[in-house]
Amino acid sequence: MSWNLQYHTSKFRHVYGRPASKEKCYDCVPITHNVHDNQFCAVNPHFIAVVTECACGGAFVVIPIHQTGKLDPHYPRIWGHRGNVLDIKWNPFNDFVIASCSEDATVKIWEIPKPLLTKTITSPKKELLGHVRRVGLIEWHPTANNILFSSGYDYKIMIWNLDTTKTVISNPVKILSAHRDVVLSMSFNTDGSLLATACRDRKIRLIDPRAGTVLQEASYSSHKANKVLFLGNMKKLISTGTSRWNNRQIALWDQDDLSVPLLEEDLDGSSGILFPFYDSDTHMLYVVGKGDGNIRYYEINPEKPYLYYLMEYRSHLPQKGMGMMPKRGLEVSACEIFRFYKLIPTKSLIEPISMIVPRRSESYQEDIYPLTTAAQPALTAQEWLNGVNKGPLLVSLRPGSGVVNSLPQFPEPEPPSKTADLSQHQGWGGRMTLEDVQEPNEIEHRRKLLRVEEKLPKNEQMCLSSSFDIFECPPPKTENELLQMFYRQQEEIRRLRELVNQRDVQIKQMKLESGNFSMDTDSY
Repeated sequence: MSWNLQYHTSKFRHVYGRPASKEKCYDCVPITHNVHDNQFCAVNPHFIAVVTECACGGAFVVIPIHQTGKLDPHYPRIWGHRGNVLDIKWNPFNDFVIASCSEDATVKIWEIPKPLLTKTITSPKKELLGHVRRVGLIEWHPTANNILFSSGYDYKIMIWNLDTTKTVISNPVKILSAHRDVVLSMSFNTDGSLLATACRDRKIRLIDPRAGTVLQEASYSSHKANKVLFLGNMKKLISTGTSRWNNRQIALWDQDDLSVPLLEEDLDGSSGILFPFYDSDTHMLYVVGKGDGNIRYYEINPEKPYLYYLMEYRSHLPQKGMGMMPKRGLEVSACEIFRFYKLIPTKSLIEPISMIVPRRSESYQEDIYPLTTAAQPALTAQEWLNGVNKGPLLVSLRPGSGVVNSLPQFPEPEPPSKTADLSQHQGWGGRMTLEDVQEPNEIEHRRKLLRVEEKLPKNEQMCLSSSFDIFECPPPKTENELLQMFYRQQEEIRRLRELVNQRDVQIKQMKLESGNFSMDTDSY
């Protein structure tokens, strides 16, 4: 096994896994014993949902994320399926809506009440009827609101539009019939225009979901894929499966050519399914084995050798499934870049595991927290069905920051006013500071400074900024790079405003001190 052990400089080389203490775990949770190859866990910043064992039908429990410790055995559940629940997924744009699918061939949409659950919920908000055999997978669209994909043992993938007042929906907007066996995994690219699937026939397919056509198909005999995942905007896929010698294996694919993988990496000879998790913000890949106690993590590079092994988190307790917290729910003050929720059925325990970048500074670390996906949809369901593609809305994890569009909006400058109402204006991060209200002569002075700067040579212009230099890096090529540069410029403007304000305060203090000194001299 080659893990690319050559020296590689990376800010994530020393990332380590930190398990939560016993008090911060979820104890006495009756985790399901179902052998279906799914996660059985879904997490968002408000709740953790776990499929549970029950006497009849299918149920899952929804626990507030901060309600750690022992779970009451009579805690209310979501109980509405007639068969075992096989998959659950939170709506990415509504933390109080969750979808579930079951062996009873139905998909149900549940709405969690804003107060805590006080009684068992048995009536779903919506029920989707279309599959004729059990439904094993569900996925929400990453950018369009209320678009849900479901895959069943009838070899069909159905696309549902939930933007309707009907409580029972029996007609999906699209049925994909491109598979000849059970679909084991589904994954979307960043804007949701492409769907990658791994099938029980061991083939990877790249599908246009609105047209229903197969764009690429991988039938590489040396790699039998079980799970497949898009790697953000890299136009690459990662798959986990087995080699021809039945070793567990990961493979990297070019999105435009699935004939031969770019890279194959054998891991070990265990038999458990490998679940891949990808963080597009840090370009880190986490590989979790079902029945293992370890988590391997790598860094993905767009150029050769593509895959860099970083470290491995090890534990003696095997996991049945893993939940993943969205980036907006992480603790940025602790330099947490990823958080797992590990299901341990042998102890009826859910253990949070935080992936930490060791940093001494307690301030916000902008280099490890680029703009990330927001909790607002970029498109309506009908817009996406009509053929519109749009990347996700982005948000900064800096406390107090708001959502930005896929491309930054540059507002027109407003004339300053001394008598402006500070409560009606917002500065950087949603707050208005005193330095944002500037006198007209100060504005004119800055305009003159800009005119002087334009006339200076480039090497002298570069000296005018103390920390941010727009000439030190090439022009941005992607939307994310443009947004990062925009945010850096805004941060530099905010910092310069603070410096100007501090200097004004120092000048006023010096004037007061000189005045006091002259008064003391006169009295003497």
